Amino acid sequence: MSDNSSQSMSYQAGEAKGQAEEKTSSMMDRAANAAQSAKESMQETGQQMMSKAEGAKEAMKDATGMKK
Repeated sequence: MSDNSSQSMSYQAGEAKGQAEEKTSSMMDRAANAAQSAKESMQETGQQMMSKAEGAKEAMKDATGMKK
């Protein structure tokens, strides 16, 4: 194998490795963004549930005359 051919193959291997690393990094970023979005969605859902539960508790207090 000639020196130029060896250098070309080495360069191509380096290019492929760089592209694979960039793809992996991009996928990891997307996964992190999806996880953050899911976390925020769950927190919002939890807040809504707590608010509804508080409203139901107050409605029960009103209905039973237990409100001070």
